[in-house]
Amino acid sequence: MKRQLITPIALAIGLVAGAAQAQQTFKLAYIDPLSGPFANVGELMLSHVQYGVGEVNAKGGVLKGTKLELLKFDSKLSAQESQNALQAAIDQGARAIVTGGSGSSVVAALVDAVAKHNERHPEQAVLVLNHSSIDPDLTGKRCNFWHFQTEANTAMKMKALANYIKKQPDIKNIYLLNQDYAHGRQWAAYGKEMVALARPDIKFVGEDFHAIGRVKDFSPYISKIKATGADSVISGNWGQDMTLLLKAGGDAGANFRYFNHSAGSIPGTVLAVSQAKLGQLTWVAEWHPGQADAPRAEALAKAYKAKTGKDFLAPRIEFTPLLLAMAINKAQSLDAGRIAHALEDLTFESVVGPVRMRAEDHQLLLPQVVNTIAPVDGKAVKVGWEGTNYGFRTDAVYSGNELAQGTQCKMVRPQ
Repeated sequence: MKRQLITPIALAIGLVAGAAQAQQTFKLAYIDPLSGPFANVGELMLSHVQYGVGEVNAKGGVLKGTKLELLKFDSKLSAQESQNALQAAIDQGARAIVTGGSGSSVVAALVDAVAKHNERHPEQAVLVLNHSSIDPDLTGKRCNFWHFQTEANTAMKMKALANYIKKQPDIKNIYLLNQDYAHGRQWAAYGKEMVALARPDIKFVGEDFHAIGRVKDFSPYISKIKATGADSVISGNWGQDMTLLLKAGGDAGANFRYFNHSAGSIPGTVLAVSQAKLGQLTWVAEWHPGQADAPRAEALAKAYKAKTGKDFLAPRIEFTPLLLAMAINKAQSLDAGRIAHALEDLTFESVVGPVRMRAEDHQLLLPQVVNTIAPVDGKAVKVGWEGTNYGFRTDAVYSGNELAQGTQCKMVRPQ
């Protein structure tokens, strides 16, 4: 048997071919809670990201054949754990981070860490795609060239709610109950500011903050709120902090109106409202299940459910990988810096309507729907959710441009 000699040139060609083969993916890393009290939120968001990545790859990936590869890491709702995960992701070749479900303080820490990394290692620069953390400072005074927010921020969401509350004369006394971290305090501050502008006659009768994810019984808070004569509660609570609040309200016979940013899209919230039987939860998002005027989103929701067996709740998370893919193709490059420039002012005809990534602060302008979890009546609410006879009632719809806010961002772009 004749032995085949491998020449240095052949070996070099083989190594180059192997390297090219290894480069046939663009890695992005998902960093959000996959354990602990908010694990169900993290898993739901992960499923949406995975679906979006699958859509891109099913169409051939990016740059005529490069596939997206999704890595996943557990943030454990911790800034330190998230930064450890970031380093692990970079070491594994990730050049984009998808995050947002860990809270604004964690996302802010990730953005800071990425900015420092990119300054030291521009050849390994990384993007941060934030799908759910809505702190306006992230696209305001703490804006960063490497960070892009694909969800409407706190101020935009509160403006939508304030516009709605303006037309609700039965709302007279509001209590503010929020989680004690940056976003919770901002939700309260914007609530006082924007609702007061919309309805100067409304009284704010009390305010409290509580530790995030640690309160097991909200009945003492409910008793305190009832004693003030409040008819409504502005709360930025999400996950178990919202479902336990609703339960305590129902157990106490409190028929409050709750105003929230996105709790209706979190698993268990509709079930909690149906079990409480008292109280109305009004929230705001780019879409809600059963929305009559959003046929493309409804079709996507059905396709997602058929493929994953799970309920679809957040188009913005699903199309975050699609925006990334569009930017890569526009830039004709896998370089993070070139992709970032391509993302600026990128427009996209999404399933919820046209969206635009504003260049001056990297805030996506997308529509917002004010809606209330309510019993199925065959008219305003036609479909039940989470195995209940409660679904979502559309109350008002606003475009991204209608809700756009001024920005304090002074963007510094690397050369």
